[in-house]
Amino acid sequence: MSTHPFLGLAPLSAARFASIEDRVARLLRTTQDVVIMQGEALLPLEGAIRATAGPGTTALNVVTGTYGQTFGDWLRDCGATVIDLAVPFHTAATAGRISEAFAAHPEIDFVSLVHAEAATGNTNPVAEIGEAVRAQGALFYLDAVASIGAEPVLPDAWGVDLCVIGAQKAMGGPAGVSAVSVSERAWARMAANPRAPRRSYLSLLDWKQRWIDGGRTALPHAPAQLEMLALEACVERIEAVGLETVTARHAAAAAAVRAGALALGGGLEPYVHDAAQAAPVATTLRAPSGTVASELVARALAVDPALPLAAGGGALAKEMIRVNHYGPDATRGVVRASLTALGTALAERGLPVDVQEALRAADHGWR
Repeated sequence: MSTHPFLGLAPLSAARFASIEDRVARLLRTTQDVVIMQGEALLPLEGAIRATAGPGTTALNVVTGTYGQTFGDWLRDCGATVIDLAVPFHTAATAGRISEAFAAHPEIDFVSLVHAEAATGNTNPVAEIGEAVRAQGALFYLDAVASIGAEPVLPDAWGVDLCVIGAQKAMGGPAGVSAVSVSERAWARMAANPRAPRRSYLSLLDWKQRWIDGGRTALPHAPAQLEMLALEACVERIEAVGLETVTARHAAAAAAVRAGALALGGGLEPYVHDAAQAAPVATTLRAPSGTVASELVARALAVDPALPLAAGGGALAKEMIRVNHYGPDATRGVVRASLTALGTALAERGLPVDVQEALRAADHGWR
């Protein structure tokens, strides 16, 4: 039989699995329990909601993009009363609006929020929002899948009870495993919830009872071995250079794309108006009037199919261009190539652009 480095590997031990969880916990600067789940981040995102929400829950669901909309659907399916706080996609939520929602609905006991929306390019001020949530005593659920590695994610300091991450974006790792940090309050809420998934792939309680409470000495099932090894390698790489270095590289890429797009001309402009509310993981741009974003992206990718460019999803495909400068694509070279390809696409539409000025602005904006 032929050999392959992905095949014939020894089983992953419980100790190795636990050590990877511990490294993820250090990445999050958390003392909470961290559970690595064997699937893409939608698994713990849905599992955490179904474990802690039910007919007696009143949830404030902050919607700054498509994932916030999905969380509202899950909460309603659980029987929760949901108050959606819709925020225009070109901006971010504020602690003031959260406090206003609490004042109008003091019964709110659960808050769901996406930290950074790669799909819309905004990022929310979780530290300030966390203070408002703590003042109310509500359980705080955070999707940090797109933000981890691109900007600070501090569940303990921010009072986050359920913080879900995935490695496939700014961490530059695998998509097949994900993790969630769980506070003692969240575990108690799950234990008291008769509708929390049990004996289920969605179940966090199964992991607590069969893994954490047993001292993490026996795995409840065979782990996704290749994905776990890839996650370990991903965290090792971040540890080697320092998390602050990785987040700084993403911030620099975002600043460079934004500066370059403004200098390029042709009517291209940042989709998120305020740079302080723009996510470091990806920059969204508004296509010029009279153009279709998806068509411009298709032409730019014809110049270089490897570029991390995409049109917005759904209705946003007409107006939004995404530059997904995360993970290995958070580099000067990728930023410059993306701006050059977009400039070519705009010039072919007869729009006045200055690619060289855009590249100069991007180089200056990289900081």
